[in-house]
Amino acid sequence: AAAARRARPGQPRSGFGRAAEEPGPAVPQGLLRAARKSGQLNLAGRGLGQVPQHVWRINLDTPEEAHQNLSFGAADRWWEQTDLTKLILASNKLQLLSEDIKLLPALTVLDVHDNQLTSLPSALGQLENLQKLDVSHNKLKSIPEELMQLSHLKSLLLQHNELSDLPDGFGQLVSLEELDLSNNHLTDIPTSFALLINLVRLNLACNQLKNLPADISAMKSLRQLDCTKNYLETVPAELASMASLEQLYLRKNKLRSLPELPSCKLLKELHAGENQIEILNAENLKHLNSLSVLELRDNKIKSVPDEITLLQKLERLDLANNDISRLPYTLGNLPQLKFLALEGNPLRTIRRDLLQKGTQELLKYLRSKIQDDGPSPNEEPPVTAMTLPSESRINMHAITSLKLLEYSEKQAAVIPDEMFNAVRSNPVATVNFSKNQLTAIPARIVELKDSLCDLNFGFNKISSISSELCMLHKLTHLDIRNNFLTSLPEEMEALTTLQVINLSFNRFKVFPGVLYRILALETILLSNNQVGSIDPLQLKKMEKLGTLDLQNNDLLQVPPELGNCENLRTLLLEGNPFRTPRAAILAKGTAAVLEYLRSRIPT
Repeated sequence: AAAARRARPGQPRSGFGRAAEEPGPAVPQGLLRAARKSGQLNLAGRGLGQVPQHVWRINLDTPEEAHQNLSFGAADRWWEQTDLTKLILASNKLQLLSEDIKLLPALTVLDVHDNQLTSLPSALGQLENLQKLDVSHNKLKSIPEELMQLSHLKSLLLQHNELSDLPDGFGQLVSLEELDLSNNHLTDIPTSFALLINLVRLNLACNQLKNLPADISAMKSLRQLDCTKNYLETVPAELASMASLEQLYLRKNKLRSLPELPSCKLLKELHAGENQIEILNAENLKHLNSLSVLELRDNKIKSVPDEITLLQKLERLDLANNDISRLPYTLGNLPQLKFLALEGNPLRTIRRDLLQKGTQELLKYLRSKIQDDGPSPNEEPPVTAMTLPSESRINMHAITSLKLLEYSEKQAAVIPDEMFNAVRSNPVATVNFSKNQLTAIPARIVELKDSLCDLNFGFNKISSISSELCMLHKLTHLDIRNNFLTSLPEEMEALTTLQVINLSFNRFKVFPGVLYRILALETILLSNNQVGSIDPLQLKKMEKLGTLDLQNNDLLQVPPELGNCENLRTLLLEGNPFRTPRAAILAKGTAAVLEYLRSRIPT
C-alpha cells in the first residue's frame, strides 16, 4: 500500500482539499508524520511556491494513514498527536503566506526568512503563543498592525526588507528581547520604542536614520545597539543614561564628535569609525571604565588626550587613517592592550617600519620614550612639514632631516616646480601631495625614483596612473584613495617592492588585474569602489597578502575558493550585496569567514 501511495503522489487526499493542484513539490508524508509527533516541521529549501493546504491543516485533518487499513502500533496513535509549535519555511519561493496560518495557534517559532514575501497576513496577530518570528531577507514594504498583538514575542527579525516605516504601536511588543531592522529604508523610529523595556539587542544598521529619538534611553535592558551606516549627525544626550549598554556601533555615520556616556559604566565596545570626528575629548573617555574595544578609524582626529590611559581595560584601539601627528607615550602603559592600529596617520615621532612590527613592539617603543622624556612625556615633537608652513613655502628642514617633501591641503592644480627644484640631491623617502586638486601625476616625480618609498596622492582628482609613477622602483607604500581612478596600467607590475596600496573611494568596477602580479603586496585597500568580482586562484598566489579590504563594493557573490587564501589575516567584505556569507558569519572575523568559505567549496 505504501508503494502504491508513493507512486500516485498527485492523487487528491481525503480531507486535504485540492492537494493535486499544489504548485511545487508536495510535502512528503513521512515529514508530516514525524511533525505530528515532534511538533516541529522543517520545510526549508524545498522550492515551494506556496505552502500546501495540508500543512496549515496538519493538526485538524485526519492523517492519511488512518484511511489505510493499517494496524497502528502504540507509537503511531495519530489521535495523540502534538500541536505544531515550530514551522520553518525558510529559503523557498513564497510570495505570500495564507491567512490559514491561524489554524496553527500553538506555534512558538515561525521562520520564513529568505523568501519573496511582499506582505504578511493579518492572521499572524492571532498566534498568541509566538515567541520567535523571522521574516528577514524578503521584500516586505510594511508590517500589519495586527502583529503588534503578539505580546509574548521575544525575537523579531526583519532585516533585509524594504520597510520605510513601522507601525506606531510597536511598543506593544513588550516581551521583545531581540529586534533586527537592519538593511531597510527606515527614516525614523516610532517613539513607542521607549516601551520596549525588555529589549536586549536592537539592530538599526544600514537604514536612512537622521536621528534617534531621545525616548530610546528608556530601554533599560538594552545591551547592544547597532546604528552602523545611517545618516546620524548627533546621538541624543539621553543615550548617556543607558546603564546596561555594552556594545554601541555608530560606524559610517556623519558624527562630528563622540557622545559623552557618563552612565555607561558597562560599555565594553564603542565602534565609531568612518565618521567625521575631529576632536577626542577627555570627557568622552573618562567614564568608560569597562571599555575593551575603541574603534575610531577613518575619522579626522588630530590628537589623542592623555586621559586615554584611564581606559585600563582597553584591549583594542583602532586609530588608523586619522590626522594624528602625536601620541601620548603613556599609551604604552595600558595593561591589557593587545591591538593598536595607527597606520595612515601623519605620525612624525614614530617611524613607519616600527608601525609594521605590530602592537607589542610599538607599545615597547612608547614605554621606552616615557623614560627618555622624564617628567614631560608629551612635549611637542620638533616642528616639521606637518605643521603649517610659516613664512617659507618650502620646508628645507623637512627635506634634509626628515627626507619628506610635502605639499598638501593647498587645493593646488599642479605641484610648483620649485618644490622639485628644492630637493636637489637630497634623498627624499616620503612625498605627501594629498588633498589638492591634481588631475594628473606630476611627471617630475620620476626624479625621486632612487629614494622614494612612500607616496601619498590621496584626495585629488587623478583619473589615471602615469608611466613615470611605474618607474618608482623603491616604492613600498602608495596611497591614492579618494580619486577618480577606474583602472591601473599593466606597467605597475614593475613596482616589485610595493607592500601597501590604498585605492579606496575610487571608481574601479573590476579588481585591477595588475595587483595580482605584484607579489610583495601585503595590504590592498579597495573599499568603496564598484568591484564586482575577485579571482581567488590569483589571490592565493599572493603569499604575502595579509589584509584585503573590499567593503562597500558590488560583490554579488564571494567565491568559496577564497577560503583557501589562509594567509589573509584581515578580510573585510561588509557592505556588499552578496547574500552569503551572512552578516552573522562576517561578524565572527576573518578566520571564521575563511573557514565557512572552505566548507562551501564543491568537492
